[in-house]
Amino acid sequence: MAKKSDKKGGGKLSRSETVTVRLDAELRYLVELAKRKQRRTVSSYIEWATEESLSKIPMTEDPFEGPVMLSDHRTRLWDTDEADRFVKLAMNFPSLLTYQEQILWKLIRENGYVWPQGKKGSLDLKKVREKWEDFQKVARGDANKSILPNIDKTPEEPQQTDTPQESLLPPREEVSA
Repeated sequence: MAKKSDKKGGGKLSRSETVTVRLDAELRYLVELAKRKQRRTVSSYIEWATEESLSKIPMTEDPFEGPVMLSDHRTRLWDTDEADRFVKLAMNFPSLLTYQEQILWKLIRENGYVWPQGKKGSLDLKKVREKWEDFQKVARGDANKSILPNIDKTPEEPQQTDTPQESLLPPREEVSA
């Protein structure tokens, strides 16, 4: 006798992230109706609605075109590598960093090892990736700063505004993993 697969219905694509969401009864009912209307699963509907909402959250202001939405910053902020993603967020939108992330960013900003040309150089993302776990341990308080590479040349502070600072990052092609 053939055994039934444990796989349940849903979309054809597998998702890498699972999020548990609490909805009040009225909103849950309306989501149920909306997903029926669009012939989607609840998960697919919530993912679509979330994606749609990103185009309604203004992040910056373009002097000629007006507000620039979060969805427009997608490629500037997303990276598959956690360290790169963090640096992109810190350089482009430092006001969105949590307190713990601010501590981590300060450690990176003040560490001369990841700024090979000192004050005039760009952040070396390869070196940040190389020491990422150590930076995180120190920021969490799980390790002493002595585990970080110690190079005395510290760059001047990058401009801390919520205006994207793409020029501070080396082009992606120049960074080797």
